[in-house]
Amino acid sequence: MAKKIFSGVQPTGNLHLGNYLGAIKNFVELNEDKENNCIFCVVDLHAITVKQDPKELRNNIRETVATFIASGIDPKKSIIFNQSMVTAHSEAAWILSCTARTGWLSRMTQFKEKAGKDKEKASVGLYSYPVLMAADILLYDATHVPVGDDQKQHLELCRDIAQKFNNDFGAEDFFKVPEPLIQKEFSRIMSLKDGSKKMSKSELSDLSRINLTDDADQIINKIKKAKTDPLPMPSSNEELDKRHEAKNLIGIYSSLTDTKLEKSINEFSGKNFSEFKEKLSQVLVEKISPISKEISKLLAEESFLDSILLEGSEKANKIASKKMKKIHEIVGF
Repeated sequence: MAKKIFSGVQPTGNLHLGNYLGAIKNFVELNEDKENNCIFCVVDLHAITVKQDPKELRNNIRETVATFIASGIDPKKSIIFNQSMVTAHSEAAWILSCTARTGWLSRMTQFKEKAGKDKEKASVGLYSYPVLMAADILLYDATHVPVGDDQKQHLELCRDIAQKFNNDFGAEDFFKVPEPLIQKEFSRIMSLKDGSKKMSKSELSDLSRINLTDDADQIINKIKKAKTDPLPMPSSNEELDKRHEAKNLIGIYSSLTDTKLEKSINEFSGKNFSEFKEKLSQVLVEKISPISKEISKLLAEESFLDSILLEGSEKANKIASKKMKKIHEIVGF
């Protein structure tokens, strides 16, 4: 059965290996399956829940599209657009915010993490953005949504909102209740300097992450300096679980080579980290360098990237405005 898939990526700029293995690599595989109808959205409305520099935001939107295409997502097979160009997202978010309950939003753990200690200074947008996320998904009758660990709770909220709206208005099955597409093992990539923290562009040291714009020399240097422990490579899953940095690096290797974790553990069991790091660097350069070169090439073609977004937003708008018209009728507008 054909799947309708919706997923969004924030245009934060400087996308890294964690974004690639946690989301984009999976998008490419979904895009290549002829059974799937995929919509990939650059969620710029979500990005402004925290302060943004307007010029930088515009550049980051293009960079995200360039990364999609450089990684292998074909805009002829999938719809690629930025959220702000389809006004139905904002309108649907308002209507759904009148269906969602404040108690549901108060339980969202990501808001607590992102707002930090001083929650009263956080924007209303940061608090309510899971409702906008629900609108993004429900407008396109998505049947499946790729999610990592940190987004499972938001998809549950989306499902709750869809069911409550349908019940409140007696509109059975109007909003499709989407199913999660759980990422494969090791979709969560950790910092190269601390295996207990998620890889992030906000970490001060650039050595903590592999950027998708890094060249071969930068990749090799970062893996060489990646934190490890003094012991030989682990020989079992149980041993691996106790060694965060080793687990992260073997996880990266397994994800890039599409190898089962157990097979990777057996391949390097008892060997020195230096030997493993050499092999990991080789695989990373092989996979990431072509993406890096293509991103640079595409970023020089702004008009081409803008045309992809314009074409994608026209296709998305056709679907979303049709759904919005039906929402108006149901609500009584």
